[in-house]
Amino acid sequence: MHADSSPQQKPGSPVTLEMVAAWAGVGRQTVSNAINSPGLLRPETLERVQRAIDELGYRPNRAAQALKTRASKLIGYGIRDSGTGAPNPVLDQFLHALAQSADQAGYRVVLFAVASARDELVRYQQLLDEHGADGFVLSGTERNDPRQHWLHDRGVPFVAFGRPWSGRDVGDWVDVDGAAGTAAAVRHLAGLGHERIGFLGWPKGSGVGDDRARGWQGAMLELGLSTRGRRAESPGDPAAAESAAERLLATGVTAVVAASDALALGWYQALRRAGRAPGPDAAVIGFDDSPIAPLVLPALSSLAQPLDAVGGECMRLLIQRLNDRGRPREHVLLAPRLVLRESQ
Repeated sequence: MHADSSPQQKPGSPVTLEMVAAWAGVGRQTVSNAINSPGLLRPETLERVQRAIDELGYRPNRAAQALKTRASKLIGYGIRDSGTGAPNPVLDQFLHALAQSADQAGYRVVLFAVASARDELVRYQQLLDEHGADGFVLSGTERNDPRQHWLHDRGVPFVAFGRPWSGRDVGDWVDVDGAAGTAAAVRHLAGLGHERIGFLGWPKGSGVGDDRARGWQGAMLELGLSTRGRRAESPGDPAAAESAAERLLATGVTAVVAASDALALGWYQALRRAGRAPGPDAAVIGFDDSPIAPLVLPALSSLAQPLDAVGGECMRLLIQRLNDRGRPREHVLLAPRLVLRESQ
């Protein structure tokens, strides 16, 4: 290797196969053979090329290689830490359904940990460059989420479990109709004779939370019931939700629709502190039908998300997109199911 053969790399620019070839003093095909068919090279040549690869930090473009075989059959999915340390049964069930649907279609789901949406973009690029991922599945969509636009602008197939919530509506998505679910819960409680029905939700600004709040509010207005002072907000853990539930109790609310089962447990705690128990005169309906819902006393009524169907629909839309990049966008909105137990 001669110093004058070394490529001049701009700071931050990607290392190319041609740069490695120049650095090692060999041809482009020799570098390609070193990566894909090392047995074709003499040991000293292979060692020289591998040294150049290591020194330059070259990463083979698996995406380009995948084009030769049409597909890598790999689907990327980023998992974010919830920050609570607690398991997420909704995510677990969705991932199981997604992986099962992918397996049936001959694909594999590659999971990778990410800290944020921005961090997820870095990992997307890595999976595209190093493994030639065919596409991606997103979840936990939020307002001003950069992921859909990043993938769309680069022509990378993807599907989202969750709506865009703001900005341009790009890409295919599958979601659960939270508003339809909470509206059904209000109508059920009103049918039992409740008129003062509160909503215990997350702080405003959450796409999912605001959607569930809209369903409660719309059904209350449709039934001629007042919503004034009957919406309380809290972070997602039961301890924080307890004080929000106490504020609802103080307004004379006799039933509550909660944006999650964890928030519904705050209602349980507030009632017990007041010497009461969930039931006909202090009803509550949660959301997600988590594994704890049938185990608490009394058992919690909740809205179950059709997560098996969500996982299946996500893979169906993604495979269709992989087979036809120019097809019109498709959006699927699935209704949750009201599971009644003793808390109502």
